[in-house]
Amino acid sequence: MTRYLVTGATGMLGRDLVHALAGREVTALSRAELDVTDADAVSDAVAGHDVVFNTAAYTDVDGAEGDESRAFAVNAVAVESLAEAAATHRAKFVTLSTDYVFDGMSTVPYPEDHPRDPINAYGRSKAAGEERALAAHPGGTYVVRTAWLYGAGGRNFAATMLRLAADNATVSVVDDQFGQPTWTGDLAAQLVGLMDAGAPAGIYHGTNSGQTSWFGFARAVFETAGLDPERVLPTNSTSFVRPAKRPAYSVLGHGSWAAAGLAPMRPWREALTAAVSSGVLAPAGATSQAGPTEGGRR
Repeated sequence: MTRYLVTGATGMLGRDLVHALAGREVTALSRAELDVTDADAVSDAVAGHDVVFNTAAYTDVDGAEGDESRAFAVNAVAVESLAEAAATHRAKFVTLSTDYVFDGMSTVPYPEDHPRDPINAYGRSKAAGEERALAAHPGGTYVVRTAWLYGAGGRNFAATMLRLAADNATVSVVDDQFGQPTWTGDLAAQLVGLMDAGAPAGIYHGTNSGQTSWFGFARAVFETAGLDPERVLPTNSTSFVRPAKRPAYSVLGHGSWAAAGLAPMRPWREALTAAVSSGVLAPAGATSQAGPTEGGRR
């Protein structure tokens, strides 16, 4: 029987991943149970497992601007330690990365082999984590880049919109940043499917298909929840000046799935409808502003 380890197991994606692995032999470790920056603890935790899913990450994009060393410790050094331990114990290693490893200047979806060119500290830490993991365990590392995550049990943009809808007649949302809203339930299932298929190691883009702006996403959240989408008003990024620069275009291509003989994830609107119908978008921990939040950022 395949034995799985999930780090960061109480996070938004971690919880859905543990759920997707129901009925299998799974060790689910929270941040309190495993400090991924402790290399010795990491090695001990990985021992005895066949597949390691790393969903632990430093995700405070703005905080990383003032504490890049901490972001680097979690997103780069710890990822390298996990990859090294997986190599030592002959385990496959799946680590989550981000669209932020790119510069956001493209006008067409980024292919998996596009050169990394991050524009902020968070992106630099995640890019370094990718590079280190692939170098430490080249035959067994799967880097899965994702973006614009939402789901149950975590801070995320969709939940923020639902909370703001209850307290405001209108909300203003940026319409000049583009990406792919991605449901953690879909991503978790895709990660498990990747391992079940025996797909080759390498880089994959784990986002729901299609694209939209934050404004378009917000309108879709309102509409899917039975609210009037006209209550969502467009604005631009200058209305939400933040410490870390954000990429304007974060759409990811899905070529690696086809190359591995697997289907990419379904369109984001279909996923959103399924998520709302499942009741997973309770606004737990939502923030108070209507710009893009980073609760769904890997």
